[in-house]
Amino acid sequence: MDLSSAKVGFVGAGNMAQALAKGMISAGLLKANQITASAPDDGSLDIWKTWGCNTLVNDNTSIFKESNIVVLAVKPNLFTHVVRDLKECKGPENQLALSVMSGITIEELEKGLFPKVPNLKAIIRVMPNTPALVGAGCAVYCLNEHASSKHADVTIKILESVGICCQVPECHMNAYTGLCGSAPAYVYMAIEALSDGAVKMGIPRQCATQCAAQTVYGAAKMVLDTKRHPGSLRDDVCSPGGTTIAGVHALEKAGFRGALIDAVEAGTKRAEEQSVHK
Repeated sequence: MDLSSAKVGFVGAGNMAQALAKGMISAGLLKANQITASAPDDGSLDIWKTWGCNTLVNDNTSIFKESNIVVLAVKPNLFTHVVRDLKECKGPENQLALSVMSGITIEELEKGLFPKVPNLKAIIRVMPNTPALVGAGCAVYCLNEHASSKHADVTIKILESVGICCQVPECHMNAYTGLCGSAPAYVYMAIEALSDGAVKMGIPRQCATQCAAQTVYGAAKMVLDTKRHPGSLRDDVCSPGGTTIAGVHALEKAGFRGALIDAVEAGTKRAEEQSVHK
């Protein structure tokens, strides 16, 4: 599948859909006029129009009928409504559906879509995260049995236009939700707390927050660029008898690492509960 000539349709036009569309356009993967977005009302499509994309109001059937790649980006609880309102339609050959809907399994996607869209066989489930909005996302994806390596290659190109990605087995999707999906919130809390600590020590709030955020960004970049174990990088900063080891000791006494481990576990379990009870 060649993205340069493909038509990409979005069912749902919210933040994640916008991030993926903008990423593809900015990366030069395709032109704006190759993209069509469908939403329940015209107001949510205004930004798409400014980019030069095509827009449809509440016409998801046309998206499936005309798009080589369909991106399902509605809230998970609306998926049944999307399927219910679809008129049976034959899309292009070798059509691919990408789902960024949290908690909707491949089996559920196939059960809902296959009867309505006969040409659709390849489905790839994606779990992105909100930093994709600034081109720094971390996404994982899994394939159904009909998705080929070419479908996977296209998906990788799309996801890498807004960050990094890796393929995982579907049984691990909930755990990645607890990590990649939820962890930005944990990091925001850490940045806020670091800023609070600096303010307590007399640093102005704006400077404290900027320095805290940049320090977290720099530390993350060190891990990614050097590919060294985070513990080894931490040891580099901890001079014997110095300020950093004193701070590390304070964090250890407060259960810092255990709290983060518990947070990932709690997020994973909640994702599992939502998958069962939705």
